Amino acid sequence: MKRAIPVLVLSVAGLIPVWRYEPSTGTSTASSAAESTPSTSSSGTTFTGTTVNTEKGDVQVSVTYDGDRITAVKMLKQPNHPQTTAAVPKLISQTLQAQSADVDTVSGATITSDAYKESLQAAIDQEAAAASASPSASSASQVVAGSTVATEKGDVQVQVTFDGDRITAVRMLKQPNHPQTTAAVPKLISQTLQAQSADVDTVSGATITSDGYKESLQAAIDAKGA
Repeated sequence: MKRAIPVLVLSVAGLIPVWRYEPSTGTSTASSAAESTPSTSSSGTTFTGTTVNTEKGDVQVSVTYDGDRITAVKMLKQPNHPQTTAAVPKLISQTLQAQSADVDTVSGATITSDAYKESLQAAIDQEAAAASASPSASSASQVVAGSTVATEKGDVQVQVTFDGDRITAVRMLKQPNHPQTTAAVPKLISQTLQAQSADVDTVSGATITSDGYKESLQAAIDAKGA
């Protein structure tokens, strides 16, 4: 009996470390649950254009701005058609380059192209209105819309952005839906930014639109100086 007591004590003592160091299963589970992907908000402002109904299907775009620059265009609605699918990247690429709705119609996707430009222009107009109404807009920057000039081809109206006395941007608010007009507008705008006035050359093949453009442009310049 004298030997049995120490053996029993040692057996109990040997179990104590096992109980003390039994691993916990709760720690790793809690760590995995705590992991999450951080969400980031866009630094730009997005404007949604109107939905344009066509015989091929609805077309609608959204435009994202960083300041007054177009940084992204997204198709919200578009016809489920191979030619549309092929045309959309070209239209978006042109928009980012032109920074306006003055883009060329993509061959084979005329209907989609026209609707794209209409929805795009509506989004651009929203941004222009918001910029004009925003109290946080720089006092040195001024956006002025010229008068609407009625022509036999359609109405023409431009909007001019001034930074101080300098013309920094021109946008078409209204223009005839005509291939020659579409081709002429970027040339007229480029001339305006270079000349810093309405003294620009008439674009061959688009005389009527050119004259309407210059008249609306001059009205915007006069309104800014008033």
